[in-house]
Amino acid sequence: MYRQFLRPSPWPQGRRLVRPSCAPTPEPSTRLYLRASLLLPGIRGPRLGFVLAGLLHGQSKVPVPVDETSEMVKTTTPMIDPFGRHITYLRVSVTDRCDFRCVYCMTENMTFLPKKDLLTLEEIDRLASAFISRGVRKLRLTGGEPLVRKNILWLIKSLSHHLGDGLDELTLTTNGSQLERHANALADCGVKRINVSLDTLDAIRFRAITRRGDFDQVMRGIDAANGAGLKIKINAVALRDVNEEEFDELIRFSHDRGFDLTLIETMPMGDIDGDRTEQYLPLSLVRARLSERWTLKEIPYRSGGPARYVRVAETGGRLGFITPLTHNFCESCNRVRVTCVGTLYMCLGQEDSADLRAPLRASEADDLLHATIDEAIARKPKGHDFFIDRGAKPSVARHMSVTGG
Repeated sequence: MYRQFLRPSPWPQGRRLVRPSCAPTPEPSTRLYLRASLLLPGIRGPRLGFVLAGLLHGQSKVPVPVDETSEMVKTTTPMIDPFGRHITYLRVSVTDRCDFRCVYCMTENMTFLPKKDLLTLEEIDRLASAFISRGVRKLRLTGGEPLVRKNILWLIKSLSHHLGDGLDELTLTTNGSQLERHANALADCGVKRINVSLDTLDAIRFRAITRRGDFDQVMRGIDAANGAGLKIKINAVALRDVNEEEFDELIRFSHDRGFDLTLIETMPMGDIDGDRTEQYLPLSLVRARLSERWTLKEIPYRSGGPARYVRVAETGGRLGFITPLTHNFCESCNRVRVTCVGTLYMCLGQEDSADLRAPLRASEADDLLHATIDEAIARKPKGHDFFIDRGAKPSVARHMSVTGG
């Protein structure tokens, strides 16, 4: 029933680890994970972690079950919430850190989580794989800024193995600051489409909104992503008296390049050193204004997220609206979010959560993890409690950068 696995040194003749072209040099624990995955083809996730645990603790021999009866039973039961909604979309925040400090997202002097509290990349891989086995078809990596996470390309490459085998799409949301460096690697790793947050086309205003972003750097990143063949959707948060005169220009910029554009209402999440009512611009008003200058035709297109789309007749491009306050999208919600510390939020606009890190680390098998997921999905609420009012505290205390945008 068991075979004995000796330490992977020296290498078996004729076999060597070939690092994926999309990935930077991994950290030591990741190199060991990759080495073990090569030496033990077909063994992944918790069983491979079992092998690594023995290696890291100095054991010369680690029993590895090869009998099918010793395999963890793969859970394939779909996730369905109390309202009959199938959960097919997972958003995973890989870090709460960001190289910007956008005024609608966080405070200028932000305190981030200790790095030691974050899930390892291997744990995120295992966690996401568990959700994919339960019917998740779309996986989005978020942050913070996901591309500032060290060795993030290793994780993306590993997760890409699910594409065509349960997973339809692997994508990410980025501020664009790291795209010039990573665009080609992302394409090599199986990413086909990305969202880029861009609230203005004015460099001075961009600096004011992000507090520290480099507009030209983001523009070069967008050009690099476009050149790498990635499909791009521009996300712009609508901000009263800040960028509300720019939406026409953003439509032209996006559609001239073949990009979709989505406008988003500001969300009352976390303290931002100011009153959000001064920022809030209802998209119902924005759409009415745009309709005076553009022909907006309703279309049934859906990207898997909450945006409702129209086609702009004059450009032929798609324009989306995400309206958590003026017209919530809860009735068709198919999403859950996992933070970088393994906290599962069943709803963006509610505080109820489940700790997935504890069951993830309690056993090399995923039985406890799946049981915790099942219990959490059974509590998924019908909708969020977002509201915005002058002087009121944010509807949700945590920042968007912690939850994952």
